[in-house]
Amino acid sequence: MRRLLLTLETTCDETAAAIITQDRQVLASAVASQQEVHDRFHGVVPELAARAHLERIVPIVSQVLDEAQVKPREELAAIAVATEPGLPGSLLVGLAAAKALCVAWDKPLVNINHVQAHIYACQLTREQTVFPCLGFVLSGGHSNLYRCQSADDWQYLGGTIDDAIGEAFDKVAVMLGLPYPGGPALSKLAEQGDPNAIELPRPMAADRTTLNMSFSGLKTAVRYQIVGTGKQDFSAVELSPQRRADLAASFQKAAIDCVIAKADVALKQTKLQRLCVGGGVAANQLLRTELAKLAERRKVELIIAEPELCTDNAVMGAIAWEKVSRNAFASLEIDIQPGLQRQR
Repeated sequence: MRRLLLTLETTCDETAAAIITQDRQVLASAVASQQEVHDRFHGVVPELAARAHLERIVPIVSQVLDEAQVKPREELAAIAVATEPGLPGSLLVGLAAAKALCVAWDKPLVNINHVQAHIYACQLTREQTVFPCLGFVLSGGHSNLYRCQSADDWQYLGGTIDDAIGEAFDKVAVMLGLPYPGGPALSKLAEQGDPNAIELPRPMAADRTTLNMSFSGLKTAVRYQIVGTGKQDFSAVELSPQRRADLAASFQKAAIDCVIAKADVALKQTKLQRLCVGGGVAANQLLRTELAKLAERRKVELIIAEPELCTDNAVMGAIAWEKVSRNAFASLEIDIQPGLQRQR
């Protein structure tokens, strides 16, 4: 009899489910995007995200069960769901669905930390453990460094004090008139630009006494390049195609320089020999290239999640097997933890 795990992911604006074997083989995976829901707002609207999860969660679960031909009562070892961090309404939908399925099929519940799962995505293509490592999560909501002793034994080292790097990408994309989601569109536009054309700040990058980082000032600097100081209306500004491309390239280079600087300091301070990177921004090709250069310079092993596992998905929920192996199940009374718990 197969021993399988059903994982659910609803932390933000992607409704996802997967069926994963004990040796981390993916039998089925599905993601329902909400891009069309949030497109006209140029960003995620929490209330709309929660409603969309309500509409999508049952069809997505049914899809992966059918695809993997699973008999839930006989073959599922547990049901896992991300309960932190994330949007409150979105998290509640996933947790409520997971609890209901646990009761219906008489299965134990496993709670997942979404940020830890992003780093665990690095484990999914390797037989040997990736721990201990320096974990760097870079996404629309998170830009944080951790000392990771194991899959769920983490120490917070530092992170953004304002915008996450992915959030900054999305907001600059709006300024440049690019479609949602802004990060991939900005990176594509940057390919046509000169990353050295426009001088932009690298906030906190030169400060080697802290692993904290900042992106809001960089974002504001781009705004001043477009509209000047004191102005708000971007629609009244006409930029030449080359100017737009140069701004995109210069911003991208500055943001990634900030990230690389902090990863460099963290590797020096912790003396860890492995750097694991996950999260949506980890799919950025320039970032991957610069991380490879850093790893070569520091003589450390670099593992970046596969591009398809960087954005939110349920496959990275395979981290739940770590708890299943210890019978570390959650009570059905468990609640969500929307905020990022930095100290573990």
